[in-house]
Amino acid sequence: MTLNPFKRDAFGNNLLIKRIIIFIFGAISWYRFNIANHTTVKGSRVLKGLPNNRVLFVANHQTYFADVACMYQVFNASKWGIYDRINFFWSLFSPRLNVYFVAAVETMKSGLLPKLFAYVGSVSIKRTWRAEGKNVDRGVDPRDINRIKTAINSGWVITFPQGTTTPFVRGRKGTAHIIKELRPIVIPVVVDGFRRAFDKKGLFLKMKDVELSITFKEPLMLDYNDSASNILKTIMDAIEQSEEYLMVPPVGGE
Repeated sequence: MTLNPFKRDAFGNNLLIKRIIIFIFGAISWYRFNIANHTTVKGSRVLKGLPNNRVLFVANHQTYFADVACMYQVFNASKWGIYDRINFFWSLFSPRLNVYFVAAVETMKSGLLPKLFAYVGSVSIKRTWRAEGKNVDRGVDPRDINRIKTAINSGWVITFPQGTTTPFVRGRKGTAHIIKELRPIVIPVVVDGFRRAFDKKGLFLKMKDVELSITFKEPLMLDYNDSASNILKTIMDAIEQSEEYLMVPPVGGE
């Protein structure tokens, strides 16, 4: 099937250009995940049969981009009916194009590579608690909420409830409020090893032969009428970032 060169995604990004960028970034990250390091994928069969939209993936966050890039590899493989591995290079020739990820505006504007990566599917929003390296206290921009709604209604969305790569930081209720309002299918994802293998942005390798892992869990059984606090607690438990996990020694001594 040929791709309409003029067709665009929900945010107006040309799908042909998007496909090319995904292939380039995907080829680089494929090498990093499969050759330079080793990646174990678990539970990705949960993706089988999911609807094409209104699916929200909530995950812990170890780097700005490597975590997301690995999820893209898993999603692309699942489109081809391949689960629990990402060594099938041919999936990059026909990737899943309706995947988006929530990221801070300042992160996505911090250089050429982030700007290109943003074209792939960034839902760029302004942090309410931090800007330009300083703590701030500002309200949520309604336009940011609308962008997230557009993404969820159009495809699969990845978000990081903690909003930072620092482990075991308390999650933010914005994710829970979105879940309460839009009622998507919510799938927890746990990533590990990326902090050791990549720099903070996740653009450059700092170590090879690292065991990376990404685990997809069953969709959360949520009561959408429950409080945002309870929903957030359920999420933080599922992505193994609640206080009880502080007592568990991290894998690989991270």
